[in-house]
Amino acid sequence: MFLRTILMLSTVMVLAACSSDEEAAMNTSMPAGAVGGVAGDGFGQGGAAPIGGVVPGSQQDLVVNVGDRVFFALDQADLTSEARSTLDRQAAWLKQYTNVSITIEGHADERGTREYNLALGERRANSVKSYLMSQGVDGSRIQTISYGKERPAVTESNPSGWAQNRRGVTVVN
Repeated sequence: MFLRTILMLSTVMVLAACSSDEEAAMNTSMPAGAVGGVAGDGFGQGGAAPIGGVVPGSQQDLVVNVGDRVFFALDQADLTSEARSTLDRQAAWLKQYTNVSITIEGHADERGTREYNLALGERRANSVKSYLMSQGVDGSRIQTISYGKERPAVTESNPSGWAQNRRGVTVVN
């Protein structure tokens, strides 16, 4: 089983490395509320067969069919109506896949001190967690972490880049 897991992860990493620059640009140049992000790990619920190349209950399933991220306004941790809509879909997905646990990553743009952005990322991650819990997702399935400005989705230092980096990302554990 361990060897199979390593082989599957290696295959996913090779496939991810083979993606085109255009595909990478599409995943990092999206408007608020759009889906994208981390490629799936290829593992689903109980060894479920892929549907259209996507394993149900996997990170890729979340990204492709639900949306894995929400965006925030400058210096804010309040959820927009678009963010709540995405999180409603995430909550429904999590209710469907009851043995999936997640980590909510809180991110900030590059402006501000490291300490400020870590605190802001934490508030954003907790805002997402609280909303998912209010929609009936068990809080014991949700972890949070703040990366502040340390893991930008895009590296452009302009309003568009900053907007894409002010985010909460849901990651399947």
